Amino acid sequence: MNDHTPAVAAPARSLSPDVLVPLALFGVYVIWGSTYYGLRVALGGFPPFALAAIRFVIAGCLLYALLRWRGGAAPTRRQWLNCLITGTLLLGIGNGGVCYAEQTVASGIAAVAVASAALFMAIFAGWYGQWPNRMEWLGLVIGFVGIVVLNLGGELRGSPAGAIALVLSPVAWAFGSVWSKHQDMPEPMMSAAAQMLAGSVPLATVSFFSGEHFSAMPDATSMAAMAYLIVFGSLLGFSAYIYLLHHTRPALASSYAYVNPPVAVLVGVLLGGEAVSRLDIIGTVVIVAGVAAITLAKTKK
Repeated sequence: MNDHTPAVAAPARSLSPDVLVPLALFGVYVIWGSTYYGLRVALGGFPPFALAAIRFVIAGCLLYALLRWRGGAAPTRRQWLNCLITGTLLLGIGNGGVCYAEQTVASGIAAVAVASAALFMAIFAGWYGQWPNRMEWLGLVIGFVGIVVLNLGGELRGSPAGAIALVLSPVAWAFGSVWSKHQDMPEPMMSAAAQMLAGSVPLATVSFFSGEHFSAMPDATSMAAMAYLIVFGSLLGFSAYIYLLHHTRPALASSYAYVNPPVAVLVGVLLGGEAVSRLDIIGTVVIVAGVAAITLAKTKK
């Protein structure tokens, strides 16, 4: 029996939070940052709410089928209800609002709005007695300052409807993220699958009643962007985020909001030929400092 002990212990260690948390952070930092460009490309062939609904129903079905095939337990009726509520907040209002806003709102406004989700999460987590510690507060403030610096040179203007959507989106996302931590939810990966499936319902409903339609068949570029959003943005990125919600403090789980904008800028430069200003570089450095403070606080905890 002793000869087999190391072989059993090694896989368990490789799947521990010490390994999975850094991998999940890489997923929400880098992968989600790249999806801004993918979303902009996909919107060239898909209406916003239909885009989000199709993306999440496909990703949810794939992940749910895989988990059930591997023997995962199906959510209970209560868990499905909680996933519907959380999916509506995170994906229906949160992601759907960003999809809608990116049609008319400047990217600078979108970046600032998404970053504010981290501060809202800190406030909502405090309602449940989990206020950020001093180091986390410092990191949150530094990160938000970095976002403002990053967008000082941007065209901070947008349509009233798009601006309203970007006010509601981070609030809904933050509240849904914190609320779900205190509810009866499936295990993390099944929770991600169920939330994507449930969240696609309100998105499809809004798409139908708002009269969205396809003016033409999406071209190959839009379809490729959609595939990227499904595989990397939803299956990997959203699943990583749900895992972080279950295994880390809210400040660390929400720190992606500060890293995504500079990653999006870098992707835009490499793939879209966008220019980078001195303020972009300064803002990125400040953001990295804020995330470092949050991560250090988690390590010391």
